[in-house]
Parts: sequence; C-alpha cells; structure tokens
Amino acid sequence: MASPTEVRTVREPAGKAASAIPWDVLAAVAGGGAIGSVLRWSTSLVWPGPVSTFLVNVLGCLAIGVLMCVITELVTPHHLLRPLLGVGVLGGFTTFSTYVTDALRLALSAPLAALGYLLATVLCCLFAVFVGVIATRAVARGLRREAA
Repeated sequence: MASPTEVRTVREPAGKAASAIPWDVLAAVAGGGAIGSVLRWSTSLVWPGPVSTFLVNVLGCLAIGVLMCVITELVTPHHLLRPLLGVGVLGGFTTFSTYVTDALRLALSAPLAALGYLLATVLCCLFAVFVGVIATRAVARGLRREAA
C-alpha cells in the first residue's frame, strides 16, 4: 500500500474532485508482485511443502529488514522503490497465507509439529528482520569508515 506521502503526490490539489488512482504505484506493486510470486513458486518446485514456505518467509523477512534499513536510514529512494520491492516483490515472495495452510495440514497428523512450525516461523522471521537491519547498519558503518 502506498504511503500517504506517495498518494498525496499524485492526487489533485485540495478543492478539486480528488480520488485519482496512483497508477505508477499500482503498476510498481503489480509488477513487483508478479516477480516475487514467480520467485516463490520457483522455490516451491525445489523444496515443496512447509520447508519452502519457511525458507521464503525467513529470507523475505531478512530482505525486508535490509530494504527498510536502506531506504529509511541510508538513501533517499525514488518514491516507487518501496512499493516495487517491499510491497510488490517481497510481498509476493513471502507467503503467510500458505504458512497457515501448511500449519493446518500439519496439525491434522502432527499437532505438536504444527505448533512448533507456527512458533519457529514467527520467531525466525522476526529474528531475520532484526538481523537484516543490524547487518545493513554494520555494513553501512564499515563503508563510511572506508570512505573517510
């Protein structure tokens, strides 16, 4: 979803009939989502089932941590970068709906394993975001030292 700032930049000035659709943002999200979904589907061909879902969610969260650190702390990004990469590519790549479906299927035969899968995924995804942010900050500090 576009931030209020992004939406504001494509709407007409106050007083005019507004409700313009931010077509550039919509196109960025749609194109990125197509790419991310194909990447996720490709991963499921290599590792079918819950293993694939776990891997894409953890890797996607790691990438989200890196991306958000870069675009909020290190650079002034183009206004379409976050919708394209964050919402589109990484939103299409990660799949928490499949995560829940996998857990429900697993619960039918192995309830404790399903509970472990649910908890491990959430904890690993949160940790991956944290690692992405911390690692990106460390790399940025190192690059700044080298440049100085």
